[in-house]
This record gives sequence, structure tokens and C-alpha cells, in this order.
Amino acid sequence: MQDVTLRALSVLKSVDMIAAEDTRVTRHLLQHYGIDTRTVSLHQHNELQAAARVLALLQQGKSVALVSDAGTPAISDPGALLVKRARDSGARVVPVPGPSALTAALSVAGLRTREFAFLGFLPAQATTRRRALEAMRRLPLALVLYEAPHRVRETLADLAEVLGAARSIVIARELTKLFETVHAGTLGEAGAWLDSDPNRQRGEFVLMVEGAPVPEHAQAEEGERVLGILLAELPVKQAAQLAAAITGARKNRLYQRALELKGRGVEGQGS
Repeated sequence: MQDVTLRALSVLKSVDMIAAEDTRVTRHLLQHYGIDTRTVSLHQHNELQAAARVLALLQQGKSVALVSDAGTPAISDPGALLVKRARDSGARVVPVPGPSALTAALSVAGLRTREFAFLGFLPAQATTRRRALEAMRRLPLALVLYEAPHRVRETLADLAEVLGAARSIVIARELTKLFETVHAGTLGEAGAWLDSDPNRQRGEFVLMVEGAPVPEHAQAEEGERVLGILLAELPVKQAAQLAAAITGARKNRLYQRALELKGRGVEGQGS
């Protein structure tokens, strides 16, 4: 309950209508904070019809807030269709920051990979799911996905099979709720950790898997490319440090290479 922001509460009090993924869930929040704004249901099965009703209200000059049950609307939750139609109709669409399992999980993951790819929910069908993972197996990006409790065991097994048992994973379950759990380990042991306690298979999951390792030769090539760009504007030491931080290439090697490149530049200007 306390994850909701002061701004969000102000918006929920001031709008003419609240479009909610599940009005029963939203009612608990509204009652807790003494908000009596009317609600209308908007979920994945009725979004087309509900969007038409919301648009009609907007065209009358009314204001509508969109909320989902346990996250941010349109981020692996209903709402994207409504947002697009509202904007296309000329209505003003305003983001109100709030709870997000994606950013909450990443903030405590401690993954070495600085960049990530958000996959949402993977396909439910096993063959399609493995095919999707295979397409991303070599990406040097952390893979972040949501998963439901009844499918998390199968998904962890597919992750280990396709990406390799040695890859690191952080499992975040029931974030900011009573039974919040964050576990770090490898894909090879993730299934056993889940099976060791039946309660660990309950709730909503965020799975974060480290990216594929970048081959050292490719890392070195990228480091030298970035170094060349930075040297045009920065001193040798700073350029080497930044190039190493950006690409992961060895700093000492980049520093020596920077000295060589700077030396050639000076010689070229003198001649």
C-alpha cells in the first residue's frame, strides 16, 4: 500500500474516472486512502470496448486515470491500446511514475551487465519459448523477464538448457510485498532452489540473467574503436579510462594504445 506516490494519490482523487485492471483490487487501495472516485474495468479481455468508453469521456472533457493491479500500466499489463488511441484522438497522456517490478528488481540484482533487454513474459508454448531464447543466447545484455508461478519452473529449465547452466541469475519474487524474496545463483542450481521450498513457487517473478560473455578479441576491438573517438576530445589517461569502462576492455592495454595513437597524431601534424 505504501508504494503508491503522493502524486498518484492526488491524481486518483482529482480525476473523473479510474480505469482499473481489476476494480476489486483497486478498490482496496482507494478505500485505504479514502478515495471515492468512480471506477471502470479495463483489462486484457475487454480493452477494446473499455477504451471506447474512456475515449468518449475524454472527448467530453473528462479526465481518466489508468491503473493496473501490481505494476505499471502497459508494461506487460493492459493499457497500451488505450494509450495509443487516446493520443491519436488528441487527448493529453501523462505518465505518473509508480511501482515497477522491472526497475525494482534491477536495482537489487547487482548484475555486472550494464545494459539489459526486457522480454516481458516469454511465450507459454515450450518450443516457441526455447526458440525465443535461442535468438538471444549470444547477446551481451542481461535478459530480464516476468514469469507466472505455474510456469516458472519450466522457464528456469529452458533458460539453463539454452543459455547454459553456468550463467548467473537473480530471481526476485513478490517484490515489495509480504513474502518478498531475492535469490542470486546460477541457472544450473535455480531449479533446485525453487523446488526446495514449495512457497518459493508462489507469487509473481522477475528473472534476471546475466548477458553472454563478450569474446576478448571483440572486446579489444570495440575498446580501440571507442578509444579513437574519445581521443579526439580527451587527454590520453581519461580517454583510456572511459573506453575501458564503456567496453570492458583492459585499461592498461588501452592506455598504451592511446599513447601510440597520440604519438602518431603529433608526428602527422609535424610533417
